[in-house]
Amino acid sequence: MASNKVIINDVGPRDGLQNQPKILDLQQRLALILALEAAKVPEIEVGAFVSPKAVPAMAGTADLFPLLPKGSAVYSGLIPNMKGFELASKANVPLMSLVVAASNTMNEKNIKMTTEQSVDVCREVLTLAKSKGANVQAYVATAWECPFEGAIKADEVYRVTEQLIDAGATGIVIADTIGAANPAEVASLMEGLTSRFDSNILSCHFHDTRAMGLANVYAALEAGIRKFDASIAGLGGCPFAPGASGNVATEDVVMMLEQMGYDTGIDIPLLLKASDLAIELTGTATGGNAKTWMEKHYNK
Repeated sequence: MASNKVIINDVGPRDGLQNQPKILDLQQRLALILALEAAKVPEIEVGAFVSPKAVPAMAGTADLFPLLPKGSAVYSGLIPNMKGFELASKANVPLMSLVVAASNTMNEKNIKMTTEQSVDVCREVLTLAKSKGANVQAYVATAWECPFEGAIKADEVYRVTEQLIDAGATGIVIADTIGAANPAEVASLMEGLTSRFDSNILSCHFHDTRAMGLANVYAALEAGIRKFDASIAGLGGCPFAPGASGNVATEDVVMMLEQMGYDTGIDIPLLLKASDLAIELTGTATGGNAKTWMEKHYNK
């Protein structure tokens, strides 16, 4: 029987901030991370080890890790390649994340590689990570639809997932990068994946482009998934994926899960404070769809 415990990984400090018009300084980014940590969010994506020229909002990510409290949340950082792995290793990042798009065109436009070449790069990183005892997971991006190719075949997602697991990825995150999936499609793909692989190493990442983010979380939950990415106040949007809007809001996901009887371990009043901070710092975040209702019911 699937567990009643659901793990939330808040990607607001990385995925949420990377495409915002206002670039936050390190102290502002740290304040947001600490607000999430105070709310007992179990996993937090701190930033990305990418070129500051390509993604200015992620400059100085390595400098954040020494400032984080020890022994609380699991902190992660995105690494695009071997160079990213080396930088993240020097910063003692507890969990690193690689990304491979299931779509060839997305990989070619984003990193100028085919999917196979991208998997090969990941394989090299994962081999080294295994030898060093490093914890590296992998995202399978555009798992349902690509902004350039359209619908992605499930077999392609299964194939890439299997290659990454065989290479040593400690977890696989199935990502609806542009928010194009619907609950029936999510159920179909995730049921296929959980029948082929251990559900404990699978998680999902949804965007709320078409207001179906929460419904897609529910569909994946029903398929046995117990770990989800979400972004505080609904921040998000990928600069390299046309059409990608904000991620599904952490406060919405947590409210739904808790009301359904699942245990996230997250302090909702403090999570709402973190949402307020995200709105204040960025000037663009609006908060989750349920935020107004939650403020009336949880801030008593």
